[in-house]
Amino acid sequence: MELTMVPIEKPDDVNFVLGMSHFIKTVEDVHEALVAGVPGIRFGLAFCEASGPALVRLSGTDADMIALAQKNALAIGAGHAFIVFLAPGFFPVNVLNALKAVPEVCRIFCATANPAEVVVAQSTQGRAILGVVDGVSPKGVESEEDVAHRKGFLRAIGYKL
Repeated sequence: MELTMVPIEKPDDVNFVLGMSHFIKTVEDVHEALVAGVPGIRFGLAFCEASGPALVRLSGTDADMIALAQKNALAIGAGHAFIVFLAPGFFPVNVLNALKAVPEVCRIFCATANPAEVVVAQSTQGRAILGVVDGVSPKGVESEEDVAHRKGFLRAIGYKL
């Protein structure tokens, strides 16, 4: 077995969700969940088929996000992995519950706009996602001023009252 770090290639203002599912129906069901959950959502989706023709299956509403999904799915190359890229202005917090409710979705590895690397294991059979390095390591513990800033920020953007 060989371990590889696969960096996610994307613009800084683009969020993505990386997950695992179990069936080719994932492509249509994830697409439907996203468009039903957020009107006007712009996204790209790629799913790595794990049997049969073993193709990367694509869907979405934004050509640039679909191209990003395709490029990154091919780089990861793990069977049954899927990746969704959300165009700037769309955020995972608004779609995660819908994605988790899709019957084929087994796991969400991450949902982030941070720089990320996917830990991939390669065997003679294929590839598997072992985990994700999301962003950077903590630099300390928040102070009272940091707590006040966090709480103020969440209220300023409407996520808390």
